[in-house]
Amino acid sequence: MLGELLNPENRPDPYALYAQWREKSPVVRVGGPFVAVLGHAEAEQVLRGADFGHPEPEVIADDDPDHPVDAQGRVVRAFAFLNPPDHTRLRRLVSKAFTPRVIKDLQPRIEALTTAAIDQIVDAGETNLMDTLAVPLPVTVIAELLGVPIEDRERFGAWSAAMARASDPGFLLPPEVVEKAATARREFIAYFRDLAAARRRTPGEDLLSALVAVSDEGEMLSEGELLVTLTLLLVAGHETTTNLIGNGVLALLRHPEQYAALAQDGSLAEGAVEEILRYDSPIQLTMRTALTPSTIGDVDMAAGDTALVFFGAANRDPRTHQTPDTFDITHPPARHLTFGHGIHFCLGAPLARMEGRIVLRELARRIPDLRLAGEPEWASTVTLRGLSSLPVAATS
Repeated sequence: MLGELLNPENRPDPYALYAQWREKSPVVRVGGPFVAVLGHAEAEQVLRGADFGHPEPEVIADDDPDHPVDAQGRVVRAFAFLNPPDHTRLRRLVSKAFTPRVIKDLQPRIEALTTAAIDQIVDAGETNLMDTLAVPLPVTVIAELLGVPIEDRERFGAWSAAMARASDPGFLLPPEVVEKAATARREFIAYFRDLAAARRRTPGEDLLSALVAVSDEGEMLSEGELLVTLTLLLVAGHETTTNLIGNGVLALLRHPEQYAALAQDGSLAEGAVEEILRYDSPIQLTMRTALTPSTIGDVDMAAGDTALVFFGAANRDPRTHQTPDTFDITHPPARHLTFGHGIHFCLGAPLARMEGRIVLRELARRIPDLRLAGEPEWASTVTLRGLSSLPVAATS
């Protein structure tokens, strides 16, 4: 079943596969301890329930270069991969630095970067929108947010791409992908260990300086906690928004009446972002471990079993959406699970939404006659769904 998702023929439209699976049942055991959760209500149950979470951090040798460890030799994880109370403590600390004000203050810079990228598209006539806009804009935003010097941003993007490629479940990954991701992670951690030390000596106005200094009732992020938080911010802050932009522009250009509506009324950008997140989610899959014996749908799960929650399937569940396969940015925003649900709801969702709104609104306003100039190409990941190439032509 899961192997079908890796078939290149199914990559352009995995939703037909999801529909076939979901017709059998919204929850399906797919082999061994793995259970596929395809229904919206069932996915919500897994994501919000205290019966599901993450396995405890493993203990490894303290000289492993790829993973910071704590005083007990446990791998230090980002808060997104922890259970309460560790998750609660770390998320609270990060939230004190990554505030709504920090995100709002980014708006003028995102608008300026968007304008410059659209100028390039207009001047080029034809271009790969992923290279011109969808990839460089989010990586520049997150790099500037963290205070990465401009000369290092190309490496920054390469690290993100390598680690994102390894976001699929381990049993789906070729060894060479795992090795490239480990190398990228090692280089990223070494780089930010040095940069964090510099910010401790000389704080700046960036998020890294705020994270280094953040405290709550005397608690602060340890060095390991800081480093894995930065890794999470890089991959989540860059890859998700890149795929939101790419998938969104493709959906709009394949539905030209929707793109024309956005070009006429920029206020539709907010609804467009939410419909894109539902219709062609940039995040297709997340995993949760059953912490206690549980029942999801008609499937009994033992403690330790893994729920594979397919956002892409849940977001098109006909029990939740009357016309799940119809793309329409003018409808009231539909419910979706793309940013998660419950205590693990994505902390960076407001930033991704703001970037998406600005890019889609300005692209449609500036280039109302934008069109596809060839067949798009999809990246090979399952967890993160996005394009490697989106050829477009600007005629205005």
